[in-house]
Amino acid sequence: MNLSWLMGIILETVLDAYALLMPRTASKAALAKRITARGRRLTDQRVIVAQALVAERQSVSAQELHARLHRSHPRLGLATVYRALEAQVEAGMAKRLERPGHVSAYVACVPEHHHHLVCTSCQRVEDVDETILRPVLRGIRDRHDFQVDHERLDFYGLCDRCRREQAAR
Repeated sequence: MNLSWLMGIILETVLDAYALLMPRTASKAALAKRITARGRRLTDQRVIVAQALVAERQSVSAQELHARLHRSHPRLGLATVYRALEAQVEAGMAKRLERPGHVSAYVACVPEHHHHLVCTSCQRVEDVDETILRPVLRGIRDRHDFQVDHERLDFYGLCDRCRREQAAR
């Protein structure tokens, strides 16, 4: 059985159902709890950045997020946005992804361990539950006699919408 074929089947089967579980918003209280969970000080700026990142359904660079927030929060500086995003990465609230040209982009994350599908065209990001990889991990263990302790995977490619748009051109 081809590993990439298996991954394709698994991802297609579960992705739509799992996407429904990822919230587009998070309460201020829930974000505050996650921000302070590792001893970080709670600030209005950190909450503003966290709420804005959760509201996005695609990866955004610090510059893009700052430009969006600047309209409603003109005193919020770019350096503050960078620091707040990096604090979220350290706290497991966000993940840093890499765009072409080594540009960092960020996406809000659910607390549970998971992986990402990143559309390289529209920058949309979908979470992929770790349970999808269990058959792959069993295959690695059985075929290679290797016990995986942890994994971190991001899959880059084109989402269904972008594939259809490209095919229509």
